[in-house]
Formats: sequence, C-alpha cells, structure tokens
Amino acid sequence: MGNVNKVILLGRLGADPDTGVTAAQKIPTATLRIATNSRFKNQSGDWEDRTSWHRCVAFGRTAENLSKYFKKGSQIYLEGRLETRSWDDENSGQKRYITEVVINNFEFIDSKSGGTSQANSDDSFLDDFEIDNSSKDDDVPF
Repeated sequence: MGNVNKVILLGRLGADPDTGVTAAQKIPTATLRIATNSRFKNQSGDWEDRTSWHRCVAFGRTAENLSKYFKKGSQIYLEGRLETRSWDDENSGQKRYITEVVINNFEFIDSKSGGTSQANSDDSFLDDFEIDNSSKDDDVPF
C-alpha cells in the first residue's frame, strides 16, 4: 500500500499573509496562519470551543493569489501536504524544526456572490476576482 500526505483545512486567517521570495531562485512565497475550531464537551458537560493554529506556506502563482485576495479574517478552504524543515538557530546554534502545510490548492469561501470559487496554482481567472470582507470580523475566532 502507498503513502498519503494530505491536509485539508477550513478556517480563517489570523493575520494578513506574510509575503517574500525564496533566497536562491526568487520564487514568490506567502506564509499564512490559519485558525480552525473544534467543539467538545468538557468534564462538566458544557460545550467548549478550542482554536488550533496552523502554519501554511505557498509558492509561485499560488502565493501571489493568496497574498492578493486574502486578508486577516478571510475564510479559506485549502489542501496541501505536511512538510518538516530544519535550520540552525543563529543565536543558540541549536537545530530547530518546523512543520508546515505546503498549500497546493485553495478555494475562496468569502465571495461577493456568497458561494465558493476554486483556485490552484494553474488558475489565471483570479486577476479580476473580488472578495467581500464586509462581515469577516464577525466570525474571527480570536
């Protein structure tokens, strides 16, 4: 049997996408913090909400589109894979690790028509797409 590395998230951005470029090849990048909520009953039988934060990264055209159309509070559906990378901390010299979701597909959830629109790194229709963020702050989990 083969291996599967797939992540699916539906959540809201905790901040505007952080943009940049890769050092070697100057490929556009976007880093996003996505908040997702889960609901559970605690020991006393009351419902509680728990917010989890996910670090997500995109490259190339996907990064450009995410940076252009998404802001803090925007709702997003995304698909990607988990990837762990490491680096040496400049201050302590210790090896550090981080696990991120590398985005390869996403969908707009907040749209003017109230529906969803699908996008991935090959889509070019996004240049004229507009997002309605008028009610985004009502549902932000923080």
